[in-house]
Amino acid sequence: MDWRVKATVQGVLARVPGGERLNDGLQQLVGGRRNPGAHIDIKFTEDWLVHMRALRETGHAIAGRDSMEIGTGWLPVFPLCFHLAGARRCHTFDLNRHLRAKHVRPTLKRLERHLPAIAEASGELETAVRDRWLRLMAVQRDDEVLDRAGVVYHAPADASQTGLPDASIGLVFSNSVLEHVSASVLGALMRETRRILEPDGVVLHSVNCGDHYAYFDRSITPIHYLRYSEKQWRWWNNDVLYQNRLRPVDFLQSAREAGLVLTLDWQNPRPALMAMLDRLPIDAAFRHYAPEQLCCTSVTFAATPGPTSGPDVGSSGAEPLQVVGGAEPPAGLAGGREAVAGKT
Repeated sequence: MDWRVKATVQGVLARVPGGERLNDGLQQLVGGRRNPGAHIDIKFTEDWLVHMRALRETGHAIAGRDSMEIGTGWLPVFPLCFHLAGARRCHTFDLNRHLRAKHVRPTLKRLERHLPAIAEASGELETAVRDRWLRLMAVQRDDEVLDRAGVVYHAPADASQTGLPDASIGLVFSNSVLEHVSASVLGALMRETRRILEPDGVVLHSVNCGDHYAYFDRSITPIHYLRYSEKQWRWWNNDVLYQNRLRPVDFLQSAREAGLVLTLDWQNPRPALMAMLDRLPIDAAFRHYAPEQLCCTSVTFAATPGPTSGPDVGSSGAEPLQVVGGAEPPAGLAGGREAVAGKT
């Protein structure tokens, strides 16, 4: 179906009372969450394991530490996986209260098949991981499972104003969220991250910076939205599926400006897009980007606390960051997470 149909429907839903709830229902009927089990499997294998690989490569561990998630979404896959991997507590923030208690136990049950992979990725004994899973499954009430897992759900809440103590969080993370926040909110999120991060803590974000309507309409490219001016894009952008159209370098620069030091940068420009880029219309507002930035539709990056100014890894005068194959969003998801914390 034409992407403009979805944009129009979601634009209407963004303006009517209860529109977010109606969009949730549509996602369960015809969207990316119509098969919850497959959705959980994809988020585990294509997303959480990528985060764990990044943590290993940067020399960080989650066991015994507190974390903070930006953008909870509908299913607590990441917080539960981190608990099973030995994390102490996870504060998860969302502007909208999408998560329902009745969805927590089915998520936990589905994760049983992934317990060996959780143990391998985290370096924990499989018996320890399974014991944690069994303790959660033994909880009688659905609304108490997250409490037992040390997951604190803040919603509706603003992740740029957490109220958490200074230097109290070991890991701040998000998955397919930052592409949905405005540039000003992105800066506020990075500054709040810098404030709450422990001296030896780490920031870890995976960003899907491609046109999410391309999952719905296969006739358009993943950078289709770059052809529109800001004025034109306002007609199609909406609060249900807000897309900021920032490129990977913009997310990295926002982290630097907040006083974070980049330690990992995975980007993978799509060869097919590079090959056709000279035939694709690109609005003048995006022509200053390098071709690789225009054709890269995902970035995973990590950062640690640093001075508020001065060069870091990847900035001018320092050793360039390694650019390797990052994790592309799974093709089976219709647009990824479509209503998340921090968007305006």
